[in-house]
Amino acid sequence: MSGKFEEIMAASKLSELLQKKDEDNTKKVIIWVLAIIGAVAAVAAIAYAVYSFFTPDYLEDFEEDFDDDFDDDFFDDEDEVE
Repeated sequence: MSGKFEEIMAASKLSELLQKKDEDNTKKVIIWVLAIIGAVAAVAAIAYAVYSFFTPDYLEDFEEDFDDDFDDDFFDDEDEVE
């Protein structure tokens, strides 16, 4: 009778070890997937930073042209209230 009990205990320990091994594998897979996603996000962020650094800023040219359209002649002293 003790032989059967020992076999059952050995089988349960083996089952626990296999289940633990499966859990470790799923954790490793999840960590690898998150690491790959993080690496892709980091490369994309670096690429965007380089792109925005080397792209000329056309807004500055537009603002200068916009300021030239409205000179100070429009705002004369006759519009002021004393």
